[in-house]
Amino acid sequence: MSRPVVFAIPGDLQTRTGGYGYDRRMIEELTALDCRVQHIPLPSGFPDPSKSEIAATTRLFAAIEGGSTVLVDGLAFGALPDLAEAEAVRLDLIALVHHPLSLETGLTADRVAKLKEDETHALRFARCVVVTSSETGRILTRDFDVPRDRIAVVPPGTDRRPVRSRQEHIPLILAVGSLIPRKGYDILIEALGTLQDLVWTCRIVGSADMDPSHAAELEALVTQVGLAERVLFAGSVDGLAAEYDAADIFALATRYEGYGMVFGEALAHGLPIVGTTGGAVSDVVPDSAGILVEPADACMFADALRRMISDSDLRSRYAEGARQAAQRLPSWRDSAIALKDVLRRSKQ
Repeated sequence: MSRPVVFAIPGDLQTRTGGYGYDRRMIEELTALDCRVQHIPLPSGFPDPSKSEIAATTRLFAAIEGGSTVLVDGLAFGALPDLAEAEAVRLDLIALVHHPLSLETGLTADRVAKLKEDETHALRFARCVVVTSSETGRILTRDFDVPRDRIAVVPPGTDRRPVRSRQEHIPLILAVGSLIPRKGYDILIEALGTLQDLVWTCRIVGSADMDPSHAAELEALVTQVGLAERVLFAGSVDGLAAEYDAADIFALATRYEGYGMVFGEALAHGLPIVGTTGGAVSDVVPDSAGILVEPADACMFADALRRMISDSDLRSRYAEGARQAAQRLPSWRDSAIALKDVLRRSKQ
């Protein structure tokens, strides 16, 4: 019997982020495709593991049968340069990079340099590097010395959704994502603060657990700009479909996305989008589905939101563009088939 493919993923696989969602769905879909998959949970401290967590991870890898294919989530892989070098001689290591660790917002210059150095070193020992967008692949080749022929692009899938008609009412703006600096909620709130002459409400869905201090700053900012009655922090919720269905506009002022699964989900729900060109977002959201502006520009973001809120016909046109764009996105089964092929070819 062939060995199972090992998925080595730090922390709780049920964590509600795009990266963990990708990992969960790939495990589910590969299993449905009759692939044997073994999930090995790694310690939760990555990408900043303690010495004891590195030691525990080393023991977990040592217990994996030689010759096994081990797909390691990038949250851990980039922080394990020494282990990657040591284990590459007996394991078929595949790195799954959602986005480079050093591109997280809010890091010190020294931390950025260290993360980039470690990830560059670790990636040398990956037989293949799976990325979720062509943009991330380009960055890894340009800045992390990963040869193009070792990169495989396997974008997330998107669940197909029925077309839903939207009724005329107070526009509801939806933003989805963890409350961390990279997601640009400060820019969104600042932009909304200049639109108080318009009628709208906003619902922000995402966990505060990854950066509680930043989440508290965002709540304080909402009060400071006078939006406490119009912006709701909903926290993490079970099942986002109802959130998208209730919304009229999807808006996220993200500073960088390795792919941006929430943008794909918004397209699938036929939502007109206001976003940024940060990272791979423009690869996901075409001009026909929304308005994208430069990251970290609250004035431009506010202008785009004003147009979308004020003009229902414009929203309808972008909503139709979103639905059409969603039809061109891969399903999760499509993406799993692509990953299965990558795993097969890595053994050749």
